[in-house]
Amino acid sequence: MAAKLLTAREVAAIKADGRHSIGDGLYLELVGNARRWFTRYTIQGRRREMQLGSAADVSLKEARELVADVRKAVRAGVDPIERRNAVEVEDAKTPSFGTFADELIGTIASGFRNEKHIYQWKQTLGDAYCASIRKKAVDAITTEDVVDILKPLWTTKQETASRLRGRIEKVLDAAKARGWRTGENPAQWRGHLDHLLPRRQKLQRGHQPAMPYDKVPAFISRLRGRDAVAARALEFLILTAARTGEVIGATWSEIDLGMKVWTVPADRMKAGREHRVPLSGRTVEILNEVVKLREREEPTAHLFPSSLRGQPLSNMAFKQLLVRMGETGFVPHGFRSSFRDWCGECTPFPREVAEAALAHIIGNSVEQAYRRGDALEKRREMMEAWAIYVGGTNAVHRGN
Repeated sequence: MAAKLLTAREVAAIKADGRHSIGDGLYLELVGNARRWFTRYTIQGRRREMQLGSAADVSLKEARELVADVRKAVRAGVDPIERRNAVEVEDAKTPSFGTFADELIGTIASGFRNEKHIYQWKQTLGDAYCASIRKKAVDAITTEDVVDILKPLWTTKQETASRLRGRIEKVLDAAKARGWRTGENPAQWRGHLDHLLPRRQKLQRGHQPAMPYDKVPAFISRLRGRDAVAARALEFLILTAARTGEVIGATWSEIDLGMKVWTVPADRMKAGREHRVPLSGRTVEILNEVVKLREREEPTAHLFPSSLRGQPLSNMAFKQLLVRMGETGFVPHGFRSSFRDWCGECTPFPREVAEAALAHIIGNSVEQAYRRGDALEKRREMMEAWAIYVGGTNAVHRGN
């Protein structure tokens, strides 16, 4: 069944950050205050994503007309992005940094591991950090422009600043490859910005704010009292010690209820390696609850769908839920630390088994062997014990 065509009023009511299906091949992406249209198409077996402009400049009607034009071009065997690029070159118009950055992200998006990476690229290269250069011609970006963007972040958010610098560098390198720039890249680090900005401090990121493990059972009790998909998904995240992107991107094709195993494919894992997660009794109960929300029988249907047909929960859903519950001092990723602390302080489970549950690649070949063979069953016992503990029964203690 085709996705519902949203009206202009329904589109205007969308406030959550993320990517939203508007129907008939049109999508709206929200990143902060920025609202941008895009569409997807496949040509010659290649999946592509094409930016259609800001919702502030392009109306819903105009965006749908652009989608129709894209489809017409694809039916004729013409790649709409290549056609647009050719027109820009022919007209000798150098694009703005913002226009070219958005287009480049659409072109290279198929190489990203997940939607979260696309979101991060668009968020950092969007108005949040690059508002001062987005309207500037891509051949007019200077070292001073780049330093002005990075300097406020360099000592307080070095990880973000470093990634932002690398992304700006990539955009400007791509512009040079297209013939729109010459000379050195003003975002280059070695031999250039390393003379203008201090060296990064190592280990600046530290740990994500985590809820103490002994507070998790009471939190789970409150969470189970909430009737929301996000609440079930967050509990699933806590019980599996998984990352946010792994949970919101999970599909039914990854679940084997008979074997009680969730297999996360390599392209959705941070380490790029397939990860098997043993499902405790409570996680199976959660899956039996959310299966009622399954919109269709296709294996690509998401475990935890959003209110928009065919779309998963937003990657902001958990943070927003924590805010609504008054838990503003912690982040979803921190529950992995809660689990790890519980393993180390309250249970006899070996360190390497706990690390394997977090999909960490650790130590020597002996320790890494726990990712194979009997590690799954060892982890199954541990995850069941964790589920019992957070469910309110402290059943596993060191020395038992």
